[in-house]
Amino acid sequence: MKILQFFVPELGKRVGVFEGEKVFDITEFVPSTLALLERAIAQKRSLEEETKEALEEAKSQNAQTFDFLLLQNPPSPDKPHLLLPIDATEVWGAGVTYKRSAEERDADSQTDIYTRVYFSDRPELFFKATVHRCALPFGEIAVRSDSEFTAVEAEVAVIVGVDNQPVAFTLCNDVSAWDIERLNPLYLPQSKIYAGCCSFGPSLVTPEQVGDPYDIVIKCRVIRNGKVIFEGEANTSQLSRRYDELISFLRRDNPVPIGTVLTTGTGIMPPPEATLIEGDIVEIESPQLGKLVNKVRKLGSN
Repeated sequence: MKILQFFVPELGKRVGVFEGEKVFDITEFVPSTLALLERAIAQKRSLEEETKEALEEAKSQNAQTFDFLLLQNPPSPDKPHLLLPIDATEVWGAGVTYKRSAEERDADSQTDIYTRVYFSDRPELFFKATVHRCALPFGEIAVRSDSEFTAVEAEVAVIVGVDNQPVAFTLCNDVSAWDIERLNPLYLPQSKIYAGCCSFGPSLVTPEQVGDPYDIVIKCRVIRNGKVIFEGEANTSQLSRRYDELISFLRRDNPVPIGTVLTTGTGIMPPPEATLIEGDIVEIESPQLGKLVNKVRKLGSN
């Protein structure tokens, strides 16, 4: 199933289940997707099972429906729009998980640290964001004021439950200031963590809906002045690490909250000429996970 959160003027935050082009409002039965996940875990049920039950109850009581297309607006108090699909307390990232990514990063940085991580038993994991640093779907991701080469990183993200298996999947843009990271690897937090450094969505997709999680197609486009200036594609079959391995390392001596988002690395590496600038539109799309769209803005120096 595909579960999302959205805003409607005069109604506020809503929780919905996406079927076809319609979104069924299940807010009367659960106040948030995080609460839905926590309830499923408490009852030792899958998110799919818990969502199906809530949806059936909503349909039996003639729950209100919304046209998904009408929710695809930039965030505004005056218009319906999508929210982040889960109010994650923490967002974490994994890097150098695709072979192409490892090769490109090693060549660009002229050091072997990325190749060493790629072949290491221990994956690269880093803190990425809190919710207030994340842009909503159709909201604005950002370029740091002190970066001249910030790139889109189109990724599949997993939602963490109480064990090492993903409880849901979503799309993520791990926006990164590559020029800052390449000056020195110790600058990685400044490359990765700042206002507008991340977006994820548009929905949570259950494992049952995804099917084979190692055959997820990811496409990425950067659009400037109405023209596609960069397009790339990857498949999670190219992952060198499994989701349970990444979650296991993340949870090792690190009690992350239920609903934590973990991005799993990118296999799409934009060239320098595709560095993000203000006004660009970034589209990350997957037939299994939907389409995440964001506009780019440049942060000020203050």
